[in-house]
Amino acid sequence: MTRPVVGITSYLEPASWGPWRGVPVAFVHERYVRVINGAGARCVVLPPDPVDADVLRILDALVIAGGPDVDPGNYGAPRHPLTDSRPDRDRAELALLAAALAADLPVLGVCRGMQLLTVAYGGSLHQHLPEVIGDDRHQPAPAVYGTHRVRFAPGSRIAGIMAGDGEVNSYHHQGVADPGRLTVTGWADDGVVEVAEDPAKRFVLGVQWHPEYLDDVRLFRALVAAAG
Repeated sequence: MTRPVVGITSYLEPASWGPWRGVPVAFVHERYVRVINGAGARCVVLPPDPVDADVLRILDALVIAGGPDVDPGNYGAPRHPLTDSRPDRDRAELALLAAALAADLPVLGVCRGMQLLTVAYGGSLHQHLPEVIGDDRHQPAPAVYGTHRVRFAPGSRIAGIMAGDGEVNSYHHQGVADPGRLTVTGWADDGVVEVAEDPAKRFVLGVQWHPEYLDDVRLFRALVAAAG
């Protein structure tokens, strides 16, 4: 059998290896590849490309990966001093999302990916959560994940996928303020939105945590199953 093909958007950042320093690189963390393979699919990395979304014709599903902040200009807000965005990545990924949604292609958004889904659905973001909730539990320190419980809306897609397991990891300082046309189906114990989905679509789901870092394949298996 031919494995489903899952496209995943990539970072575009300077990187260093061997004798090379500060070279612009399009990449994703290997853990994404591992969990997508573990879900029974082939992973194709998609560097930012603003020209068109034609690549979707060869994909069975799309993952919008984590990364830097979404530019607030995308939802008509002034920039917070701590917002660190990549407008070129925003433009390319919003174009992919628009085309994927129009084609009813299964979509999973991870962390920044959920935030971008929110913006694509007409919503908006809190640009710095510590100013909203009063602490930094969702991003305790550089490269340190926070851990917390999540409650899911009964009967939602995410509740079925997670089967009542509500402990997740987080690494983000932005969060959903207004979900737009998405339905919020998961919340942290401090009220921060952790899951948003579109029940009218075959599979459109965003999570604010990083299941790939936990080697948790459940969401990716659900995505691949929807693609089939």
